[in-house]
Amino acid sequence: MNEKEAIQQLENPNTTASLVGDFRNMGIEKGMVLIVHSSLSSLGWVCGGAVAVVSALMEAVGKEGTLIMPAQSADNSDPAEWENPPVPESWWQIIRDEMPAYDPDVTPSRGMGKIADVFRDFPGVSRSSHPVYSFAAWGKHSGYILSEQPLEEGFGSDSPLAKIYELKGSVLLIGVTHESNTSLHFAEHTISNRQKVKKGTAMMEVGNRIWKNYEEILYDSDSFDELGKEFEEKYTIKTSVIGKADCRLMEQRELVDFARRWLQERNEKKGMEE
Repeated sequence: MNEKEAIQQLENPNTTASLVGDFRNMGIEKGMVLIVHSSLSSLGWVCGGAVAVVSALMEAVGKEGTLIMPAQSADNSDPAEWENPPVPESWWQIIRDEMPAYDPDVTPSRGMGKIADVFRDFPGVSRSSHPVYSFAAWGKHSGYILSEQPLEEGFGSDSPLAKIYELKGSVLLIGVTHESNTSLHFAEHTISNRQKVKKGTAMMEVGNRIWKNYEEILYDSDSFDELGKEFEEKYTIKTSVIGKADCRLMEQRELVDFARRWLQERNEKKGMEE
């Protein structure tokens, strides 16, 4: 959709003020711990673009609240895994030797959307240390949420997602489906006999740039939309159309607890069929 078409679809423009009202009417309150996954284009035309959306979210939760967004840098990974697009095998070692080390102040994110990209660079926003699965956060609990994210189990028990769970945070989806709902990866860590894969990344260690090999569970979001649909059928979530975007607000802990049971049952059923 081009900008002209986006303008024509709205009776009134989305603005920071209108978005604050929309978010509050949906149930977002000051003091909330809120992780957001978003698509700017889904909202239709926004006066001020992603800056207006980030400003509205910050105002909605207030300084006593905490706002979190993904800042993942999937391209700082082993080129042997790359599929979109793949690179020649003869390049793999060159990339491992030359990929710039992860730097939370410099390394761009990939595939997180315009709102998350703009949020990452906002004043007062910090970013976690994981070279692939980082998060950005602002507000009261940002320091705690971003602390001590281990290289292995980047979405696991010591991750920002786990700390959001501990703080009884909420998830807001703006124009995206559960396939983008990173909290479901946290739930994957409780599945028994989860397959592990070898990974690699460029990072700093003791002041030196290195290529670091590590192990991680095999994350798989293919079933997340099916999982999310069943969750929404059984639990009460808040929904709203903001601009042109279908938005969903839910309790992260309730979602993760459901996802753990759902994924474990699915895994056991798959094992029986094999």
